[in-house]
Amino acid sequence: MTRLTDGDRVRLSTGHEVRLPLVTEATVAGAVLPAQYSVAESLLPEGLTPVRTTARRAAVVLLCVEYHRIGDDAMAPYDEFAVAIVVTPDGRRRPPLLPLLTRAAGAYVWSLPVTTEPARALGDEIWGYPKTVADITHRDDATRRETTVVEDGDRVATVSIDWPRAWERRERIGSYAVREGRLERTPVEFQGKLGVAPLSGRVTVDPDDHERADTLRALDLGSRSVLRFSLDGRIAYGAGRPVER
Repeated sequence: MTRLTDGDRVRLSTGHEVRLPLVTEATVAGAVLPAQYSVAESLLPEGLTPVRTTARRAAVVLLCVEYHRIGDDAMAPYDEFAVAIVVTPDGRRRPPLLPLLTRAAGAYVWSLPVTTEPARALGDEIWGYPKTVADITHRDDATRRETTVVEDGDRVATVSIDWPRAWERRERIGSYAVREGRLERTPVEFQGKLGVAPLSGRVTVDPDDHERADTLRALDLGSRSVLRFSLDGRIAYGAGRPVER
């Protein structure tokens, strides 16, 4: 397994080079939605446990991301749509929402379509993110972002998320993915105008014909979000670290 550390400069298969931690500039609209626990659990690798929002519901994150700059302009900007499951790595069963409230939770990235091949290589080769290349369209206005994802000629979904009120702040989370057969945790830092709105109905998810849309339907995402959030600022991705089991 190729071990990467912060400070490394990595050359991708596409010829692009980036340095870790990778600092990007982006605008993000996101939501945490309740989901069918058994389906969310079935999508996880060994070593991760879904966080419960209720006794029978897990939490799924949808992220609609427009990157404006990648590192020191290492590659062209791109768009992204992430579906992730809120998890803890130790397998302990905790009261619903407690890991979110104590910031003990992270997010396992289940699906991550992007709009360019260099972006796909970046996520796959450095962090093991399950990136695929798709057509992603963001439509922004003063109220919301509407994102449509089309892959292999089929529409995956259209997601609409209202912007919450935002203020300057910094947050850190951990994201999980499997790289070269091993589960890793990547530190991710958000800095800029960050908006947060709990318990909101201002999110719509419309899955369509793609095979991943079938999984979105099976997750039975709730119509009322646990949390809406937004970012206009920087996202920094550090080097992943193996998760000890």
